[in-house]
Amino acid sequence: MTSTSPLGDDPPNTTPLEAEDFAQLIPTDVATRSDLNAVERDNILAARLWAFTGHPFKSVADLLHETALDDIHRRMFGDVWRWAGMRRTRATNIGVDPILIVPALRDALDDAKYWHEHATFEPIEHAVRLHHRLVLIHPYVNGNGRHARFVADVYLRISVRRYSRGGATSQRNRIRAPTTSLPFERQTQITTHR
Repeated sequence: MTSTSPLGDDPPNTTPLEAEDFAQLIPTDVATRSDLNAVERDNILAARLWAFTGHPFKSVADLLHETALDDIHRRMFGDVWRWAGMRRTRATNIGVDPILIVPALRDALDDAKYWHEHATFEPIEHAVRLHHRLVLIHPYVNGNGRHARFVADVYLRISVRRYSRGGATSQRNRIRAPTTSLPFERQTQITTHR
């Protein structure tokens, strides 16, 4: 599904941005899709620095909270969109009905906390399941896939550090988490094992 936006047709397999979304665009010099991608990329890079060097989440419990997810989205897109970090209020081509976002998000986070506390899955599978649930819910107007990958990256960073403490340093516990919230050509590897 594509729609015509002020920047031309939306790329395939994306949530179309509406005119009301573009009214909330902060930079005034965005004229093309490439310009938009560049300012979003720069904002995401700044958010990654905040998340991975400042260590704002000391534990998985700090991360798996609704306000933390909103804060991450705001930090990823807040220099670009005024609606960054705010839940969507209209139906989109993917995601739960807007009225179900809050309960679905709470269920997903409760499940993720349970999986983590009871070591139900290996950290990488847990991250994949968390990513899937967040994308399925689609809580924000846009950036949901990048946001879900970012959250999964942060989860791996925190949880693998936890799993690798106490002498468990086998190769199985050494996981390299790709920075998947960035476009493919800008991805780098970060080591989550310290």
